[in-house]
Amino acid sequence: MEISLIIAVAAVAIVSVFLSPKANSNNAFFNGHSPEGKPPGLLMLTFSQVTTWIFARSLLNAAILGFYYGLWGTLAYAAYYLSFLTGAKIIDSVRFEHGFNSIQAFLTDRFGSWGTRCYNFVIGVRLISEVFANILVIGILFGVAGSTSYTAAVVLFAVITLVYSMLGGLHASLRTDLFQMVLFLLLLGGLTILVVSTGQLSTATLMFKSFVITDPGPVLILVALLQIWSYPMHDPVMMDRGFLADRETTRKSFYHAAWISFISITLFGCFGIIAGASAISGEAMNEALLRLLGETPMLVFNITLVISAMSTLDSTLSSASKLVAVDMKWIEPSLTNGRITMAAFVLLGLLLVFVGNKDLFSAVAVSGTASMYLAPVIFFSLWGKQTDIPLWSYLSCFVIALAGAALYFTESSGHTHLLGESHKYTKLLFITISVLVGGCLLFWAGMMSKNQQPTLTETTI
Repeated sequence: MEISLIIAVAAVAIVSVFLSPKANSNNAFFNGHSPEGKPPGLLMLTFSQVTTWIFARSLLNAAILGFYYGLWGTLAYAAYYLSFLTGAKIIDSVRFEHGFNSIQAFLTDRFGSWGTRCYNFVIGVRLISEVFANILVIGILFGVAGSTSYTAAVVLFAVITLVYSMLGGLHASLRTDLFQMVLFLLLLGGLTILVVSTGQLSTATLMFKSFVITDPGPVLILVALLQIWSYPMHDPVMMDRGFLADRETTRKSFYHAAWISFISITLFGCFGIIAGASAISGEAMNEALLRLLGETPMLVFNITLVISAMSTLDSTLSSASKLVAVDMKWIEPSLTNGRITMAAFVLLGLLLVFVGNKDLFSAVAVSGTASMYLAPVIFFSLWGKQTDIPLWSYLSCFVIALAGAALYFTESSGHTHLLGESHKYTKLLFITISVLVGGCLLFWAGMMSKNQQPTLTETTI
């Protein structure tokens, strides 16, 4: 199966390189426009949205959560894809109601330079974690960590994706996303048919874990429903695609991406549920699937993961180059500097693969918790149109969210036990509620303090 997988990966890589025209302008490399200067259409933008969010880590997480927590675990991960709905509202407000051309421009207007410094830090970490996670999945598919096959797989995958990403930037990413998404849907449909034909997919199998509100699956659903309000805004890949096309195309692309990705993630997660329902004691998910489905479905399963990893990595690299060169203005926004930035992010991702944490969902949970400092910004400053929230409210929210993310990481990895011995997702729910409520209270207090200042001045006079 490994040789077949290598051949399939090579074929996808060759086609992706062929579909990546060399960018000759900053507009193509950083803004995704065609050589004729045209923005992407609805189909390309929708498929790019979906395939950049249905990355290998997501598919594997959905399957793993289904394996351990049944349908509720898979639905919990699928619930994060409702972020496309909140993301559509965020983009519409920032771009068309407030008139800003980027999230950074909006935050600078409301909170000055510190507004973008905090934001850029969070999304920078997010981008690096995406590079790391998608490269890591490839290593998991090809061998045991530290083995020759593992090392060769992650390095070759990273280099191949880097090459075609450097050729065309965001425009190349959009073109390859379209191809990779069509291929992904065909493979997912074929895999679903293969699994159904084995008789393994049944109502009894899907419901092998009953719904208990205090179990990890249902608890994680609650976490997702709380985090989706801020999660889109801290994802630069999603936000970048919100500034490419006209208002109607942009809005429709987000709405279509929501239902397509929700269904796709749920379907893929069902394969993990099948494995969990029939697993022998001590059997890993991949071992159970191979025993239950056979080699051909597992080959398709693994090819789907590779395509997802490739499509996400190229989009992440194009967003990383735009972040550093255009949004943060650390370097001149040129083609050469954009390509150098991509290479630097790949090197950082590879470094984390070989020395970092291997828990795929930890990165999602930590990132999602850190993003929650943006929830009050969205509720009060963006949708509430409050223009006078003080900087101390914003910075306090940022500190609380980072502290919550750090606390979850140490609690889930067993380094601390400050929140007792409850399940790590119960701890995550507690931290998420605390950060959300605390941040909103800080913004409310800041708004009240600003409203009271004129009254205090009049009283003094």
